Amino acid sequence: MDWSPLYISFTAAFYATLFSLLAGTFCAWGVTNLKGQLKAFCDCLCTLPLVLPPTVLGFFLLVIFGNKHFLGKFLTHVGMAVVFNQRATIVAATVVAFPLVYRTVRASFEQINTSIIYAAKTLGLSEWKIFYRLMVPLSLPGITAGAVLAFTRALGEFGATMMLAGDIPGKTETIPVAIWAATESGHMERAYLWVLIILTISFTTIMILNLLTTRSTHES
Repeated sequence: MDWSPLYISFTAAFYATLFSLLAGTFCAWGVTNLKGQLKAFCDCLCTLPLVLPPTVLGFFLLVIFGNKHFLGKFLTHVGMAVVFNQRATIVAATVVAFPLVYRTVRASFEQINTSIIYAAKTLGLSEWKIFYRLMVPLSLPGITAGAVLAFTRALGEFGATMMLAGDIPGKTETIPVAIWAATESGHMERAYLWVLIILTISFTTIMILNLLTTRSTHES
C-alpha cells in the first residue's frame, strides 16, 4: 500500500488553506470597500472559480502555467515549473478553495456594525488598522469557518488537479486521484480504503469547526 497520496493531499490542502486564507481575506476586505459596478465585477471575478466546472478551471490553469504562456515560461526558467509536479496540486487546490474563503469572510465583514467602523475612522484609525484591529477579530468565526471549508475542499479536489498535475504516483497523486486510479484499475478495496480515509478526515474537520463555533457562541 502506497501512502504517498495521503502526504501529497495533506501538503496541498495545508498550503492551499494558507494561501487562500490570506488572499481570500484581503480580497474580501477590498471588495467590501468598493461601490457600484466595480464591486459587482470584482465579486463575480472572485466567485468565478466556485461555479466553473473543475475541468474548465484546470484548462485555464494549464494554459496560464504551461510552457506556451509567458508566466509558465518564466517559472520554468527560474526552476519553479508548475505543470505536472507537486506545485500543481497546490495551485489547483488553492484556486478552488479561494472562493469559499472569500465568500465566507466577506459575509462576516458585511455583518459588522458599520457604526463601529465609522467610530474608528472618527478616532483617526487608518483603513489598515481598522482592518486588522477591528474587522479581523470581529470576523474571526467566519474566517475560521472559511479556513476549514477551504481545507476540506482542497483535500477533495480532483478535476483541476488532474488537468494541471496529472496522475504521477508518488509525485502528484492525491487521495481523490488515487481513488480514481484504483477504480479504473479494478482495485476496489484500495478505492474503498481511500474513500473511508477522506470521509473520516472531512467529517472530523467539520465536527471540529462545529464544536469551535458552538463554544464561541456560548462564550459570546
